[in-house]
Amino acid sequence: MSSEFWLISAPGDKTVQQTWDRLNIATSTPERLCNAYKFPIPDLKVGTLDILVGLSDELGKLDIYCESVTRKIAQYLGEVLEDVRDKLRENLKVNDAPPINYVQRFQWDLAKYPIKQSLTIIADIIHKQVNQIESDLKTKSNAFNSLKGNLQSLERKATGSLLTRNLGDIVKKDDFVLDSEYLTTLIIAIPKPIVNDWQLKYEKLTDMVVPRSSKLVKEDNEYALVTVTLFKKVVEEFKHHCRENKFIVRDFQYSEEEIMAGLTEISKLEADKKKQFGPLVKWLKVNFGECFAAWIHVKALRVFVESVLRYGLPVNFQAMLLHPTKRSTKRLREVLNQLYTHLDNTALSGASDMIHFTGVDIPGLNMGSTDYYPYVYYRINLDLVDSH
Repeated sequence: MSSEFWLISAPGDKTVQQTWDRLNIATSTPERLCNAYKFPIPDLKVGTLDILVGLSDELGKLDIYCESVTRKIAQYLGEVLEDVRDKLRENLKVNDAPPINYVQRFQWDLAKYPIKQSLTIIADIIHKQVNQIESDLKTKSNAFNSLKGNLQSLERKATGSLLTRNLGDIVKKDDFVLDSEYLTTLIIAIPKPIVNDWQLKYEKLTDMVVPRSSKLVKEDNEYALVTVTLFKKVVEEFKHHCRENKFIVRDFQYSEEEIMAGLTEISKLEADKKKQFGPLVKWLKVNFGECFAAWIHVKALRVFVESVLRYGLPVNFQAMLLHPTKRSTKRLREVLNQLYTHLDNTALSGASDMIHFTGVDIPGLNMGSTDYYPYVYYRINLDLVDSH
């Protein structure tokens, strides 16, 4: 089965149960084209025609917004977990169940979205809720990303090449002449191909270089790290001649206090990251569920509004969730068109009366639109791991 669901509605025949039965028969014989589920929508307040027309457009924007924030949370949870797709899917839950279960067993949340309120107020409640989640996501992700970036920067310095690597965990106190009034020790990174040049030249780069003072500290695939001791008064001249010969002087002063502070900083950042990780993952999982549920409620609102606009009053329609079987989408679309083609003229005739009455266009009823079908239709893509 694909991750794509179709949320549709059709007007009640004599009863909405007959509408449901007709759909099941049409989509299951001679072969099953989809799994079908009733999608219960409560008795919402209809309001005026003008409000419904305006709300139709606003709900379309809110639908896109809620989906985008839901996907942002899913994507960021994947980044934080640093995990593969299947592991991430295990963490994407709505009310402790996979999103697909929530959609298949959808029930309107009366506590969060009271149906005594107008459609406009319910939409506003959802928008404010999701907007707050997005704002909190930005704050939390910025804080965690900054911490993670600082830690990665220090880790690169601890594991990079000898040209850039932090030297605190490489050199020892014995490698340096310390507390001397006249002498100092420099650390030089020598490209491997010219190590022999260094041995031949370093004592002659300036006067006052201590003979045979160069010692190998460490080497990797690219560089050899060496020390050299010389008089302080010739350091700048020595550095100048090193640059001419492509010997790279590392900017380093041996200090046990600074070395310990560097190690302490990495430990502190690692501890801070570990401390933030658990609460952040929990927040992302909870608010993914909140945002996803809000998004599906917007879908329910859209079905309700469009069904009233198309099929008229009193409210009498059946909302249905279809999960097309593999490679059956084209055939399913044909069957639905055959089943509901009679709605086409009725819907458009009713729409024409409304347009004439209100002087405005009704969204979704444009025959030139590729998304127009005789029945109300919305697509739900539950592949939330990859962007679509």
